[in-house]
Amino acid sequence: MVVPSQSLKDEALGLGKRAKAAARRLAQVSTADKNRVLSRMADRLEARSSFLIAENLRDLESAKAAGVSSAVLDRIALDAGRVKGMAQGLRDVVSLPDPVREVVKMWRRPNGLQVGRMRIPLGVIGIIYEARPNVTADAAALCLKSGNAAILRGGSEAHHSNQAIGAVLRQACAETSVPQDAVQMVEVKDHAFVNELLQLESYIDLIIPRGGEDLIRAVVANSKIPVIKHYKGVCHVYVDVDASLETAKRICFNAKVQRPAVCNAMETLLVHEAIAPKFLPQMIAEYQAAGVEIRGCDKTRAMAPGVKQAAESDWTEEYLDLILAVRVVKDMDDAIGHIERYGSEHTESIVTTNYQRAREFIDRVNSSAVMVNASTRFNDGGELGLGAEIGISTSKIHAFGPMGLEELTTTKFIVFGDGQIRE
Repeated sequence: MVVPSQSLKDEALGLGKRAKAAARRLAQVSTADKNRVLSRMADRLEARSSFLIAENLRDLESAKAAGVSSAVLDRIALDAGRVKGMAQGLRDVVSLPDPVREVVKMWRRPNGLQVGRMRIPLGVIGIIYEARPNVTADAAALCLKSGNAAILRGGSEAHHSNQAIGAVLRQACAETSVPQDAVQMVEVKDHAFVNELLQLESYIDLIIPRGGEDLIRAVVANSKIPVIKHYKGVCHVYVDVDASLETAKRICFNAKVQRPAVCNAMETLLVHEAIAPKFLPQMIAEYQAAGVEIRGCDKTRAMAPGVKQAAESDWTEEYLDLILAVRVVKDMDDAIGHIERYGSEHTESIVTTNYQRAREFIDRVNSSAVMVNASTRFNDGGELGLGAEIGISTSKIHAFGPMGLEELTTTKFIVFGDGQIRE
């Protein structure tokens, strides 16, 4: 359906105004009431499981007819287990502490004023995402618990699924004290509508795009609203000269193979030249047995059979697949230089038994998560103790790394006096 441009503007403006009004009300809702609606949302999702699966089937049939890959089909698909998982995700958010109104710091000035900083919601958050319908429930829950109204625009490949989930969540709001418009779904499929949303700087406070690099760059290019960026995850593991070989094998295998199609999977393996002859032949054999295609530098290729020549473009590639770039480096300085030149500031890990070198790696590498003797796969809100995340930011303003409830708030100054005036 083609919607006239003015109609797109009016529809977007209506969403923005309703969300702004809902955000003002939601900021005053108690933790108990927010938890109550989240629990009701979880119950409603499970009760409407058959409806959600039926709507999801419509998306799957359309996607199959369009010839999308099996990997995308898997991301779109819902079944009873995944619906139950969505519901449990909401219950997990219920169990998290509410950041709103938390006073994070307090100090007294020489004139007797007490000054503090208190967490408050950001306001209205627009989330533009692809493929996974569970993002609808996750994003709505995290925004609601942190006191933010959410405008959710899922990809067309999961349109019916997203709309169905959104309808269930909104109905749960309508049955409680939480304003229904705290959760709004974009119904218009026209891509031009997104650009109209991105102009609403008076009504939307933050945009969070979740999807491929092309989507995120398009949002950044067209938005008047601050955008949380996460272009791609080019994650590295550096195996130091003082690494335990067995520890390095476990970490490197897990970082690439356990789930390759996610942003915190390792894409480039860097190995110190002194340990490479002992480590790489066995490691590459294990990778190849697991179906991993290796693209290596000349030194790597000389140490193991079946390794393809790495091109310059491989060092910046986010494969999201069973493909790995491997480079032998002179030392840690060389490894860090490679990361600084080709990395995306997502996740890096060093494997070493040398404490001083581990500390230096942490200090010098400025990615959103820096690991020591651990898989890159741990850069995830749930794994890091945030309970859940709305995405991983690779921009430093205002959040860096996995974004949980606290990252969906800001702070305002609060000041208590007893009659002080400024001289």
